[in-house]
Amino acid sequence: MIPGGGQPDMQQIFQQAQKMQQDLARAQQELAATEVEGRAGGGLVTATVTGSGELRALVIDPKAVDPEDTETLADLVVAAVQAANDNARQLQQAKLGPLAQGLGGMPGLGF
Repeated sequence: MIPGGGQPDMQQIFQQAQKMQQDLARAQQELAATEVEGRAGGGLVTATVTGSGELRALVIDPKAVDPEDTETLADLVVAAVQAANDNARQLQQAKLGPLAQGLGGMPGLGF
């Protein structure tokens, strides 16, 4: 119910929901097309992921490759991918957060 006892305008609610769905789809497409990076080891390893979290590239500086110490290289790769994913999550929050907040403004839905 709307304050004052009136019934919610279902057509208006439907239009708002439809617009939010379109905005969300557009934001998800933008996230999938946007790339962010994460670095480790002072830039010896760089991971590139999309805003939706897809790993697109991994660059390893030859200085990071020591056949006697592959464990350190593996740690650098993991750290770079984690840093890139953290950046992707921040991007997701920036793009999708405002859309989620918009759900609270839909009258009659109890949000």
